[in-house]
Amino acid sequence: MEESDETGCPTYGPTALATPANFVTVARILATPVFVLLIANSDPSWITFAVGFTIGMSDFADGWLARRQGATRSGAFLDPLADKVLVLGGMLALVVNDQFHWVPVAVIAVRELLISAYRSRAGRRGITVPATKMAKWKTFVQLWAIGFAVIPPIASSAHWIATATLWLAVLLTFQTGVSYMVGARKMAQIQLGDDS
Repeated sequence: MEESDETGCPTYGPTALATPANFVTVARILATPVFVLLIANSDPSWITFAVGFTIGMSDFADGWLARRQGATRSGAFLDPLADKVLVLGGMLALVVNDQFHWVPVAVIAVRELLISAYRSRAGRRGITVPATKMAKWKTFVQLWAIGFAVIPPIASSAHWIATATLWLAVLLTFQTGVSYMVGARKMAQIQLGDDS
């Protein structure tokens, strides 16, 4: 149930910037370099996993706050941005450490950057393109590919688990990218008319 004021409206309107949900999201973005540096400068460890897990789980906190107090356009932009910063930063650090091959990471990076550019362009035209549930699952698998790569027992004795999860993430990344473009085009036609 959304938290609301005395009139029954959500606490924050769609144009609000300084919301608790946005603060959590920005904190997630600012904390991500710590996780990336831990991956790049140390061997797989439970500390690195714990830091990454905490940052990743904060996504649920800002989502809960947004649903309770009112979703905002800034939050709709910042939340997926925070996910991409965490995923791409972690994966690039693992490529540098030779734990991930660059090809699947490059595929994921290109897809994420293209979709981000499309969302930004659509947003400037007044088109709202919300994240889908499948896209959230895609991010979840991407994060676990990173997580498995920094868990000491898996990294040392069963790295294939991280590699297999990474390739599953590639498949989901490609599938959701195609679905995203198709869905976004339909959304544009609904919001702006057939001439969009």
